[in-house]
Amino acid sequence: MPIGILALQGAVELHHHKLRTIGVETVSVRTAEELRTCQGLIIPGGESTTFLKLIHENNLREPILAFTKRQPVWGVCAGSILMAKKVENPSQESFGFVPIRVRRNAYGRQNESFIAVFALNLPGRPSLPQEGVFIRAPQVVEWEDEVAVLAKHEDKPVALQYRQHLITTFHPELSESLALHKYFFSLCTADG
Repeated sequence: MPIGILALQGAVELHHHKLRTIGVETVSVRTAEELRTCQGLIIPGGESTTFLKLIHENNLREPILAFTKRQPVWGVCAGSILMAKKVENPSQESFGFVPIRVRRNAYGRQNESFIAVFALNLPGRPSLPQEGVFIRAPQVVEWEDEVAVLAKHEDKPVALQYRQHLITTFHPELSESLALHKYFFSLCTADG
């Protein structure tokens, strides 16, 4: 079964490329029928309010919520905003299935985007350097105990895991590393 990338807008093609590089079949998801064929879903970076509008227009809210109960979802930048239980700056609707609070555009405007390198600590694997591209990125400002922090930049979480779900506030598809795409694939193929 393929991994789906929500293809309503945003950074879609680079996720396809990363996953195909490691031999993973992918599908662009625009309908509930396409979503049903997937073993995992990436909600890519883009603009979260535009995503919400298009999710509603394409009748995908309920199918995505149902999918999250049984399959892994990875929220990248705007995708992490959509997955969060609470959103601020300003507040907005979200799916709310990851118990975190995020602040939108926490690092500033587009021209304040930046690249940083930090330690990525994936479960059961040695720590490795990860390049993070932050573009109008959100910041996780609160998280519950069962949310694992996998990476921090300047003492703020930038990669987290909650159950089978993954959150990155940066864009790993814009760096050379394949570590997070490989890790997400492992979550999608894990038993139970």
